[in-house]
Amino acid sequence: MEKRNLTLLTDLYELTMMQGYFEKGQNETVIFDMFYRNNPSNGGYAICAGLDQVIDYIKNLNFTYEDIEYLRELGLFKEDFLTYLGGFHFTGDVYAIPEGSIIFPKEPLIKVIAPIMEAQLVETAILNIINHQSLIATKTSRIVFAAEGDGIMEFGLRRAQGPDAGLYGARAAMIAGCVGTSNVLAGQLFDVPVLGTHAHSWIMSFQDEYTAFKYYADIYPDNCTLLVDTYDTLKSGVPNAIRVFKEMKEAGVSLNRYGIRLDSGDLAYLSKEARKMLDEAGFTDAKITASNDLDEYLLHDLKMQQAKIDSWGIGTHLITSNDWPSFGGVYKLAAIKEEDGTFIPKIKISENRDKITNPGNKTIHRIYEKETGKVKADLISFEDEVFNEDEDLLLFDPIDTWKKTVLKAGTYTMREMLVPVFINGSCVYQSPSVREIAAYCTKEKETLWDETKRLFYPHRVYVDLSKNLYNVKQKLLNTL
Repeated sequence: MEKRNLTLLTDLYELTMMQGYFEKGQNETVIFDMFYRNNPSNGGYAICAGLDQVIDYIKNLNFTYEDIEYLRELGLFKEDFLTYLGGFHFTGDVYAIPEGSIIFPKEPLIKVIAPIMEAQLVETAILNIINHQSLIATKTSRIVFAAEGDGIMEFGLRRAQGPDAGLYGARAAMIAGCVGTSNVLAGQLFDVPVLGTHAHSWIMSFQDEYTAFKYYADIYPDNCTLLVDTYDTLKSGVPNAIRVFKEMKEAGVSLNRYGIRLDSGDLAYLSKEARKMLDEAGFTDAKITASNDLDEYLLHDLKMQQAKIDSWGIGTHLITSNDWPSFGGVYKLAAIKEEDGTFIPKIKISENRDKITNPGNKTIHRIYEKETGKVKADLISFEDEVFNEDEDLLLFDPIDTWKKTVLKAGTYTMREMLVPVFINGSCVYQSPSVREIAAYCTKEKETLWDETKRLFYPHRVYVDLSKNLYNVKQKLLNTL
């Protein structure tokens, strides 16, 4: 498909609000935070992904002649505003948490500091991109955890909700720990491994199963994984695969990457029986791969049943995040800049406590236990606050404030999570490759305690507010 201009990838109300600001002459600099409220699948963490596509989107913001003509035909916009859009470009600042980072609810993943018309326009696309890729990356990470070190292959393209979801879902899956994808376009665009075997149709197109296996082995002797469940897994598929492996060995073919794939039936039982048959035939290094509507919960159960499976192909449930279909990220106004250059904090209140926002120009500090390198908590503070690791640090729950802990000086380290991406409209950030992001993500997950990574009832990492930010938030709540 042709390269697309995504400038109109926005909700109509962003443009109608922009025209309202334009007519009022209101274009003061503001701060918007993009954050989410709950971890997908009730997990203990999430993974941030999609920043590189946000960067491309902002770099290429440009209303074409055709865009302006379309907006004119809607009958909603005046000519002077359309003229403004014709010369539009982004001039603001963007700060973001790097892709592959572990993230937690309520903390800004992206902070936009820009004239309000510009900050408003980019809202929808930022949410669309970050919400999708972060959701799939988080789902993948849970699946990778459940696999306990076995390789996870992303096989979801045909079940994704459209080409973009398949393509960028594969990207997010690779970031979060997949060893490869079946998506060839993703392999080309993101320089990641592409993997795959053959379908049942290959077997059915030959006069018998053995002949199909034999031809496939002749063509791909160095990558020979045979799908054994077309007819009868244990009575036909595995015996025919063993026959072909024996013939390859007798012909002097070096059996390096070879094995079988199970795609139906009781995977625990079939894998155990197939393992016995392969081992008895002398093919102890043959790998068993499994697919068939798998997710982290089924992998967890199969592991408990000691299934003899070496790698897993995960499709539908990964690429769609079937049990948690939306990341739920939001984009909220946090501050407005005064003429003297100071930012006035703004807050959204709600009867729903979780929907009350954190005001002001903020940043995030990740706090690690010095001895173990594990995450202790995250601390949201005002951007200009300074902390000293050589001093005691008081942390308290911003809701249940009686829950307090003091980290003694020298027992912890701090790292600021938000990094500059755009300054005055110019990109100052170089995105790593997908492979580099994936390696970084692996290290990030190593900073989590096992209790936080578990699938069921994980330990919650606290996201606290600095005392200054807490006090300002309470003052705003008490004066509104």
